[in-house]
Parts: sequence; C-alpha cells; structure tokens
Amino acid sequence: MLNVAVKAARAAGALINRAALDVEAVRVSLKQTNDFVTEVDQAAEAAIIETLLTAYPGHGILAEESGSEHGAKDSEFIWIIDPLDGTTNFIHGFPFYCVSIALSVRGKIEQAVVYDPIRNDIYSASKGRGAYVNDRRIRVGKRTRLQDSLISTGFPYRPGDKLKPYLNMLGEVMSQCAGVRRPGAAALDLAHIAAGLTDGFFETGLQPWDVAAGSLLITEAGGLIGNYTGEADFIEHGECVAGNPRIYGQLVATLGKYSKFAGAGDKASVRQALQAEAPAASPADEGADGQAAPAAKPTTLKSKRIKAASAAAPDAPF
Repeated sequence: MLNVAVKAARAAGALINRAALDVEAVRVSLKQTNDFVTEVDQAAEAAIIETLLTAYPGHGILAEESGSEHGAKDSEFIWIIDPLDGTTNFIHGFPFYCVSIALSVRGKIEQAVVYDPIRNDIYSASKGRGAYVNDRRIRVGKRTRLQDSLISTGFPYRPGDKLKPYLNMLGEVMSQCAGVRRPGAAALDLAHIAAGLTDGFFETGLQPWDVAAGSLLITEAGGLIGNYTGEADFIEHGECVAGNPRIYGQLVATLGKYSKFAGAGDKASVRQALQAEAPAASPADEGADGQAAPAAKPTTLKSKRIKAASAAAPDAPF
C-alpha cells in the first residue's frame, strides 16, 4: 500500500512542478478569506484519487477539495489526502509546499507519505516499521531543552480565527525557545520534525488532511504528537503540538491552558490574562461631564480586511 501511495504522490508532484514553471498562469479561486484553491490542487487531487482507487477500488477517500465524494462510503480503509499543502506559498512562488497522503485503517493511521516536490524528497512511514526520507531512516532530534530548540508553527489567517490567544501562545513559546519559524505547510513541518530538522511544532485550526500523514511520520521517528493537552487521539481536534518526547512535554506544559479541552481553571486564567491586556480608559476618553465616553467599536481583524478590500481594485487577486 505504501508503494501505491508513493506513486500517487509522485504523480501529483509532477503536476505541481510543471505548473510551478509558470505559476502566474495558474487559475486561483478563493474558498474563503485568505484560503485559496487552484486548478493545480484539483488536478493533483484527481491524479492521487485515480491512482489509489485503481489499486484499491473498495477504499474510501477523504480529500481536502472533494471531501468524501469519491471512493467507498462505508470502508474501514480511508485515504486522507491533501494534494497541495501550502497553496498560498505555491501561488506566490515561495518554495515550501508538499503532497500529503495517509491511510487510516479502522481509525488508526497505518501508512503515510509526505512528498516535497521541490527537493524531490519522499518522507514515508508504515506503522511499526519506522520513518524514512527517500531510503534513509530518520529520527526526531535529540535536544532536551526548549530554550535550545527550533520550533515551527502556523499563524491564524481565516476570519473567526482567535488571533489574540494565538499571539499570547506565540509570545510564551518565543520567550522559551531558540527560535520560531512559520514556513506555511503543516504536513511538511511535521515531516521536518520527524527528520530532526526542527524540534517542535504547534498550530491551531488544522484539518485531518493537514496532520494525518505527519502524525505517523513523527511517532515512527520516535516523537510524540497530540492536542495541546497531550491527548494522542487528536486528528479531528483542530489543534496540534508535536516534537521529540522531551520538547513535546515542555510544549504541552506551556500550551495546555490554551486548549479547547483545557480545564475550567486553565481557561479562566487565559481569559483573565486577555482582559488584563485590554487598555485602560484615558482622560481623553472621558466626556465633558467627566463620564466615560461610549467606547468606539473596536477594529477587529475582520474589519481591517473589509477596509482593505474596499480600498483594493475589484479584480485584485490577493
């Protein structure tokens, strides 16, 4: 099964690499604010699905662009596909994106492939057989202290994403580690942890196709992955933290209180911290009678985007 997944990933990667030669000609559509899909995503996904279902017609499919439209509807074997993780990077010519394919068997990930078409690197794993890049066995890094570690993450970018709590998380991690990077493709971030290139990762707002393959790469390379409270059954939780065992534990200790699954006490402490950061009223904010003037409507991330959109040309692509 792994060989078929590798074949599918390479077929998608070939389409991506051809399109990258003239990325300005690629048609781009907007799924929602700052969330793009291209004809390349769709063509790559179709190539992957055709390859997998030709080999395994009784298997199910869960894909980023087409969902569960293809494949068997009641199979215990589900292929989880992100045909182009890092679409925004791709359409800007920023060289960090990948193909991600995983096989879930009765709810457990058993096969995984992450293909970096730019560097022609295939990261792969089969449950119980280790993780590899091309034909070389890989292991997570050996750093034991967060202060010595390089951590990768992803920033909120969609309307409704909770930017303020994320900035607090980022601030806490940045103050404790050697550096933070935001490359822009979670599946490849996780593959790099498995290979020991970075030491840890955290991100909120992820989908199963973002993390399914990377999760097996990390565990087969000796690392740990879960939600912010450390629960290993996390793929549909929308939050992810990963790293070698020592760094993972330190990240969970820092990030656990920000989890949607955190205890009431931890959630209360986060709310109090956010409230404490709200600016106090100044004399200029008071009316002539000494009473506080009505508060102005806050400028939210959404309103900023609306203002920017109204100032932009109607046909501006981004």
